[in-house]
Amino acid sequence: MNKQKSFQQGQVAGTLYLVPTPIGNLEDMTFRAVKILGNADLIASEDTRNTQKLLNHFDLQTPQKSLHEHNYRERIPYLLEFLKSGKDVAQVSDAGMPSISDPGHELVKSCIAENISVVALPGPTAGVTALIASGLNPQPFTFYGFLPRKKKEQVAFLEEILEEATTSIFYESPHRIKAVIDTLLEVFGEREAVICRELTKIHEEYLRGSLAELQAYLAETELKGEICLLVAGFTGEKISALPEGTLKEQVTALIENGLTTKDAIKETARRNDLKKQIVYNAYHELNEN
Repeated sequence: MNKQKSFQQGQVAGTLYLVPTPIGNLEDMTFRAVKILGNADLIASEDTRNTQKLLNHFDLQTPQKSLHEHNYRERIPYLLEFLKSGKDVAQVSDAGMPSISDPGHELVKSCIAENISVVALPGPTAGVTALIASGLNPQPFTFYGFLPRKKKEQVAFLEEILEEATTSIFYESPHRIKAVIDTLLEVFGEREAVICRELTKIHEEYLRGSLAELQAYLAETELKGEICLLVAGFTGEKISALPEGTLKEQVTALIENGLTTKDAIKETARRNDLKKQIVYNAYHELNEN
């Protein structure tokens, strides 16, 4: 058992402060976070160049050392000795909370093992920020971060969580989001989902709808910027994302699952590798003369 009194007087070692940084809007930086960064003896940064922009904005002069996934093994011993000498270290990632899909966890574990106090400051995190405005059930939720890169691994992972009732939160890159939506629709079937883009920034955008609607939208639109993807939990029945039957029956099934007639025709044409006009005619029972 490890018992930590975070603000006990007379501690010999310094303190590791985990300091969240804005995910876009610099005005989200808290007074306490600025104070800790200014008073720390050293800042452990994921990218010192990125953090320097933040320090310049708030006119802070604290020195930095990089700490990221490629150098943490050799950097952690140095930071531990620095902390044991009685000096404080503030750890930051490029944006949001350290350790959440970012570096930080290894240093935290090492400090705990050495009985060095670890103090976390509250602040911005994209997943929860997106969740409370998504319209999906905010609790319970499960944060998964980034999905595996290869489709086979993605499918295997998604099949494992197929029947989880919690709202799922993923981080995703703009160049992968189309393929990820396709895979989600393939494995989960039809569900409500939300794409949150560029949170707290000037181009902030929420795309709310079914997975099929998002798929149809992304077929014609290329997204840019940081993306947070939320998917509703399992409700007890998998709604097939690949309806069978005639073209008219397929279009009808998609409409019943929430798509507009136009999007349902477009999606049915895509899935059957047909021209939209052919599906349109079949749905409206028009003769091709």
